[in-house]
Formats: sequence, structure tokens, C-alpha cells
Amino acid sequence: MKPWAESFYKSKAWHKCREAYIAARQGLCERCAAQGVIRAGEIVHHKEWLTPSNINDPSITLNFDNLELLCMDCHNKEHRKQLPISNEIVFDEYGNVVTPPMKKKIFSCWAPGRGAPKTPE
Repeated sequence: MKPWAESFYKSKAWHKCREAYIAARQGLCERCAAQGVIRAGEIVHHKEWLTPSNINDPSITLNFDNLELLCMDCHNKEHRKQLPISNEIVFDEYGNVVTPPMKKKIFSCWAPGRGAPKTPE
């Protein structure tokens, strides 16, 4: 969570708004439901992203018109579409980047005249 947003996301006003919004959307991901797919929503996403300059504006932070209930997949797609990043990077419920553990890569050395490189078993 970004330091400037921490107090907002921990506030009673946000928790009440978030719970009311989830209930109003029957707990379903809005984008999946629009496609006929029933999937639980996990993240209440702000359509207009929060910034240090708007974090204290309830017409942006607590306004149902600026909120959207999304599953983790839809939320990650939303952020990927607006940020030029790798498909391997995902976001947690607070919008923080979460990188998966690095995949183990195996490299082999080969020098001319020493036969074909050996592959690990």
C-alpha cells in the first residue's frame, strides 16, 4: 500500500463504503458478470485512480460512481492495460505490485571442440 493512502484504506469510512458497495453488487465481479461469467469480486477498484491530490476527496474516494467490484484477474488486467509492465506482474488488493518468485533457469556452458552441451536431467 502506498504510504499516502494507508490512512484512507484503514479508515472506518472506507471500510463501510467498501462493504456497502460489495453488498450492492451482490459480491460479484462486475466485468465478469457483464460477460455472463459468475465470479466473486475481491477488490473494490477506483475507476479514477487515487493520488495524493485526491485521496481526501470523498466525491472520488467514497463515490459509488467511481467504484467497481472486480475479481483479481480483472483488476490485474485493468492495471496492466494502463501501465506498460510485464504480464508476470500482478497486484494485490491494495494496488501494490506483487512479483511471483523467479523461475529457475538452467544455463549450460559449451565451448567449441568440447562436444555438444549437456542438458540437465
